[in-house]
Amino acid sequence: MQQEKIILQASNLTKTFISGEVETIAIRNINLTIEKGEFSAVMGPSGCGKSTLLNLLGLIDRPTSGSVVFQGTETGTLSENRMTRIRKGAMGFVFQNFNLVDELNVSENVELPLIFMGITRRERKERVAGILHELKLGHRGHHYPGQLSGGQQQRVAFARAIVSRPRLLLADEPTGNLDSGNGSAMMDLILEHNRRGGTVVMATHSQKDACYAHRIIRLVDGAIVN
Repeated sequence: MQQEKIILQASNLTKTFISGEVETIAIRNINLTIEKGEFSAVMGPSGCGKSTLLNLLGLIDRPTSGSVVFQGTETGTLSENRMTRIRKGAMGFVFQNFNLVDELNVSENVELPLIFMGITRRERKERVAGILHELKLGHRGHHYPGQLSGGQQQRVAFARAIVSRPRLLLADEPTGNLDSGNGSAMMDLILEHNRRGGTVVMATHSQKDACYAHRIIRLVDGAIVN
């Protein structure tokens, strides 16, 4: 495999949580390579370590041992500020619980990552208007999250995740709080993002959702089983 095709590589990744005298191994010695333009689904039952793995791959958390290399950069020795800059500039996140800011309207929620990136106000407004129009949310720009349905909130969260044009999209149970119709619509959006060249890693317990991906990575008790 040519190195330039690899966007993310995890080697001997292990994450251990300690509470009092109890030690829990959430991720066990995982080796994983993600290519540019790939759509991978991490599948397994609740509690198997899917969210922990996504947090490690997305540089939200640090491993107990092992390494994560993102676009050729070994991230283990980076400062928190550098890790944050990589997340904000090159990664997008979609969460099961939407994680929208209730005090901000739809446009302001979507605009947030562009503000963190230092994008000019004019370009921010153009990008936000464009992505909301594409996702059929243009008429909702001045509404607040509490005024939206669950499906609409997740579309806003998706817009926020991709408005920065991330190199890697990480989705953690993106249909978990949606009915079947809205869930299918969300998966169609993620698939279209991938078809346009976006790299996607999605955690799911749904076989139906996993079938959208190019490959399924099955996780049991924190370890890849196939």
